[in-house]
Amino acid sequence: MKTNIGISDKNRKEVSTLLAKLLADEFVLYTKTRNAHWNVVGPDFHAMHVFFEEQYGKLEGFIDDIAERIRSLANPALGSMKELLAATRLKEGKGELKSSAEFLKLLLQDHEQVIRQIREDAPRCEELGDDGSNDFLVGLLEEHEKMAWMLRSCLA
Repeated sequence: MKTNIGISDKNRKEVSTLLAKLLADEFVLYTKTRNAHWNVVGPDFHAMHVFFEEQYGKLEGFIDDIAERIRSLANPALGSMKELLAATRLKEGKGELKSSAEFLKLLLQDHEQVIRQIREDAPRCEELGDDGSNDFLVGLLEEHEKMAWMLRSCLA
C-alpha cells in the first residue's frame, strides 16, 4: 500500500536519510560505550562499569526507536555494520584498556557531536513537514544533553 501520511515521498526519504545517519552515529556511540564498559580499568572500575552499562542501555533504546521511526516513514533502516560505518559521522573506537577519565572524555566528545547534529537536523525535519520527526529528535536531544551532563560531571 502507498504511504499517505501527509508528507511527500521525497520529504520522507530526506528525513529518513537524516535519521539513518543518526542511527549510524548512535550505533557507533553505543559500541564505544560498550567498549568502555568492558575495558575500563582503575580504582573506580566497578562504579564506571555500572555507569557505562546504564549509558549503553539508553543508547540501545535510541537505536531501536530511530530505526522504527525510519520504518514508520516507509523507508528501510540500515541493517549491516558496513552500512552503519559508511553512514556514521563519528570515528570508530578501538578495544583497548583505558582509565574511566579517558573513556569519559571520548564519549563526551561524541555525545556533544551528536547533540550539535540533532540541533541541525530537527529544524530541517520541520521544514520538510515532518513535525513528528522534529519532536522525536528534540526528545533525543534532551536525552543526549542529560547523558553529556552526566559524563561531564564524572570528569569534574
